[in-house]
Amino acid sequence: MRLMAMIMLSMALLGASAARAETSFCPGLVQAVGPGLRGRDAAFIRSYEPGAGEEALPLGLSTTAFTYDNALVAIALVACGQVDQARTIGNALMQAATYDRTFDDGRLRNAYRAGPLGRGAALLPGWWDDQKNIWGEDPAQDGTATGNVAWAALALLTLHQATGEADYLSGAKRLMDWIIAHASNGSEGFSGGFHGYDPQQVRLTWMSTEHNTDVYAVASWLFRLTSAPRYRDAAQTARRLLDRSFRGDHFLLGTKPDGSPADADLLALDVQLWPWMAVPDTPDWRKALGFAQAHLAVDDGFDFNGDRDGVWVEGTAQAALAYRMVGDAAASERLLAGLRNDRTASGLLNATRSARVSTGLSIDPSGASTIPDFFYYKRPHLGATAWAVLAETGWNPFTGARVP
Repeated sequence: MRLMAMIMLSMALLGASAARAETSFCPGLVQAVGPGLRGRDAAFIRSYEPGAGEEALPLGLSTTAFTYDNALVAIALVACGQVDQARTIGNALMQAATYDRTFDDGRLRNAYRAGPLGRGAALLPGWWDDQKNIWGEDPAQDGTATGNVAWAALALLTLHQATGEADYLSGAKRLMDWIIAHASNGSEGFSGGFHGYDPQQVRLTWMSTEHNTDVYAVASWLFRLTSAPRYRDAAQTARRLLDRSFRGDHFLLGTKPDGSPADADLLALDVQLWPWMAVPDTPDWRKALGFAQAHLAVDDGFDFNGDRDGVWVEGTAQAALAYRMVGDAAASERLLAGLRNDRTASGLLNATRSARVSTGLSIDPSGASTIPDFFYYKRPHLGATAWAVLAETGWNPFTGARVP
């Protein structure tokens, strides 16, 4: 009888373990990125896979590994206990910042060509244009967004925390030092970065709430580790922009290029969530979660902006983590349950539930065009999957701490 009881208990435990694996996002992420990382010293992972009914990605995405997505995946892999795979992306980020085909100032581009890195400069994404008979590149992908540099630094800080290796800390410091040297807007905050083709890129003078949140997180983390005054000062500078952007119960996008506040009717979900995730001593800022619920919620998820034209899966995962952080486990689990239906055979979650979700923003960050042509499409996406992992594991990427 005792033997039978032990067998039955073992079967029950195995069944529970299988059930947890079935609902967990970690196995899917590892399934999707493992083949591209395993056995590599340094590699980037393509951000999207073709959606249902697509034979291939559009040329502008066919080789593209967005820096932000890859930094997120490195953090999510650490949260999943896959530190060795995360190292491969972290090593790629450090190599890309060290060697560039044009610039020698330590910047990172917004995207790189997916795949293992060889020696020297990391390749940038691109495609052959048969009609024009030229090599094509995307000026936004070739550019450098301040927030993307900060996310790469967060990934390196996460790896330093997980491994204790000094190289990752040194890499994060170099990236933060680049931001201080090249994106500082005096004492008011940090500007958007650079846009355009090599070698003459345009400096982006607007300031983003989202970017300054990222910078605050990196600078605060580095100050905790090093006590270096420059990181304390950088955190305080970024915090000023966040304070200026808060409107009592929600955040503006930031500022226009001339320094005036961004249009009040332009909303973005991540802007309502990230600041108070990164800055722990701001209980009033958490009112922005209620604002998001009132103005951005749709179906069983959240839209990117206020037009409520569909579920933005990445942002819905961010909201699941946000609810967990404020202690609303039921709301967090409800969103996670919906996200489980967004998984694809690749292991990745689709970026949207409908065919397309608008953002109200332009793909041209320079301001030369104000056409709202930046959309998310229903394709398997690294970023959406990584945020689902962070929500499920309770991992705050801005601090490296788990949420109770």
